[in-house]
Amino acid sequence: MPVVVVTDSSARLPKSLVEQYRIKQVPLHLTVDGVDYREGIDDIPDDIVVTPDVTTSGAIPKDLETAFGEAIEESEGDGVVAVHMSRRLSGTWSAARLAAEQYSGQVRVVDSRSVGLAVGFAAIAAAQAAAAGGDRDRVYEEAIRESATVESLLAVQNLDNLRNSGRMSAASKLLGSALSIKPILHTVDGSLVLRERHRTFSKALAKMLDAAVEVSEGTEITLGIQHCQAPDLAEEVRTTLSERIRKITSTVVVDLGPILGCHVGRGAVGVVIGSRLEPLTVV
Repeated sequence: MPVVVVTDSSARLPKSLVEQYRIKQVPLHLTVDGVDYREGIDDIPDDIVVTPDVTTSGAIPKDLETAFGEAIEESEGDGVVAVHMSRRLSGTWSAARLAAEQYSGQVRVVDSRSVGLAVGFAAIAAAQAAAAGGDRDRVYEEAIRESATVESLLAVQNLDNLRNSGRMSAASKLLGSALSIKPILHTVDGSLVLRERHRTFSKALAKMLDAAVEVSEGTEITLGIQHCQAPDLAEEVRTTLSERIRKITSTVVVDLGPILGCHVGRGAVGVVIGSRLEPLTVV
């Protein structure tokens, strides 16, 4: 049997791709008023992203150990590659490393150095290598390569969630004193940092789209669009980029979900550019 890929719910992969590539997803956690919610498993209220005093946390070791054990059994000895969000943004990677120690080298853990659909693209790259017959080392290497080359940009409308999240790098604390700016964020060395700032969201959105087109020039890409409860805006971004980028092999549009949504707020929209994936069929 092929190597089995495990990831966490921050990857935001559509169900059809998870099922097609036999990817296992471990839930991240969200707590409010003493109630613990598992992302992707429990019903979480839509207004959680604007609810005060919400805390988020990574995948727990017990869930990771269970997922790894099931994946090893399914692989019939070929092993597991686990692709998780950046260690600088979550404790999930560290928990996965500890859980992997229980399985005597059968699990290799990847720090995707990113978050959101960029994690998902790295997981898909790994799963495609597994489906092609790659061994555990080959699958691991493909995840690393996709993680190193994927580009991820995010335009944020409301700064309140971002200020409270604690996920921005120290260099971007200038957001705290800005009265009215709309930032474009990206990940650098596994941290979420400020790329540009603009006075209006329309300007930030236009600049983000320009950057996506520039990154995509001259190569075939997989286009990812992620948003926080803003499907119409996501569709606008998809339409615009489909007209401006000539070599799109596949497009994946997803909601960021409650965990990431709590950190970036309603109305955020992002673009993820992958360049190493085989064409995808998203249902």
